[in-house]
Amino acid sequence: MPKTGGMNTTKVNVVKWLKQEGDKLKQGDPVVELETEKVSYELDAPVDGVLLKIEARELAEVEVGGVLGYIGQAGDQAPSS
Repeated sequence: MPKTGGMNTTKVNVVKWLKQEGDKLKQGDPVVELETEKVSYELDAPVDGVLLKIEARELAEVEVGGVLGYIGQAGDQAPSS
């Protein structure tokens, strides 16, 4: 089967945060809406915790694998930017 021409996604756009700093999260909760050139999707919390800090604000463009925010436990401090 021939390969089709394609483009690897290297950046995503932050469309909308569905949670705010300080909000409690359960694993699987939708946290942020992201968009690439081809698809829009919600990124879910990978673990239970608290959204400590939002690094990538709405409308920001972020490298795939880049930091969007930090999740930790109540009382934890997010790393300094």
